[in-house]
Amino acid sequence: MISILDFTRDDLEKLFEETDNMRKRLDEGNVPKILSNSIIALAFFEPSTRTRMSFETAAKRLGANTISFTSEEAISVSKGESFADTIRMLDGYSDLIIVRHKYEGAALFAAEIAKAPVINAGDGKQHHPTQAMLDLYTIRYLKGTVDDLVIGVLGDLKYGRAAASFLLGLTHFRPRRIYLISPQELKLRPEIKELLMERGLNIKELNSLVDVLPELDILYVTRIQKERFPDLREYEKVKGSYRISSKLLFSLAKKDLKILHPLPRVDEISYDVDSTSFAAYFTQARLGVPLRMALLKLILLGGES
Repeated sequence: MISILDFTRDDLEKLFEETDNMRKRLDEGNVPKILSNSIIALAFFEPSTRTRMSFETAAKRLGANTISFTSEEAISVSKGESFADTIRMLDGYSDLIIVRHKYEGAALFAAEIAKAPVINAGDGKQHHPTQAMLDLYTIRYLKGTVDDLVIGVLGDLKYGRAAASFLLGLTHFRPRRIYLISPQELKLRPEIKELLMERGLNIKELNSLVDVLPELDILYVTRIQKERFPDLREYEKVKGSYRISSKLLFSLAKKDLKILHPLPRVDEISYDVDSTSFAAYFTQARLGVPLRMALLKLILLGGES
């Protein structure tokens, strides 16, 4: 499972229906330990909070055991072991491998080496498929559909893999319009833009949120990611480009606008937004557990109960 483009809309709808089922079971306190014979490896070569912990929580809710590391310093890579050898080792120890890595293509390479299924938990600046699945499911949960909505994607569209994966995921649906809002220096990369247009998405690029905020049903916000910039002088030019406050939202936004964010945030969303009805990013984060529970079940057990 490398890219959101590996899936069809039918695949995603099946996942979302299973996520609904997992949410119900969690609410009822009736989660079957259907993965009690499974061991899941969490191979996080890059820092993570929500993705790693929600996968670990999902696995344990379903009865699986986990083995994990959260940095290269914690394993023999720090002694010179190759990425390939690390994956081979994990393949011998586990039934499924979840990989996060700073280099694009790492998850695909791991999948070519391992016999066990591999889930991409984020690699490089383009793919983060389970985050995209979560984003799309959250919109469906909040709005009942992903179709016919006006969606704004704000912030780092050049380096942000969550934003790129989310936009690629939207190609499976029929949003009415998508606004790509960013500083000129962080515009969406041409190859992603071309793919969105080829797949029929109605997109428009701009650098002002205020101009389109009254139209939006969903605002997907991303932080400007300092760690992705090859030149920190480039980061200094664009940091703090956007700051969303409750005052701005109450003055311009639709009452039923919902704001998503893959998190963590820095200063792009003011804390005074948290207590408003616009804020949906913590709901989004919580939904990561049932969605990843559903994903693990479907990968390891298929349609079995």
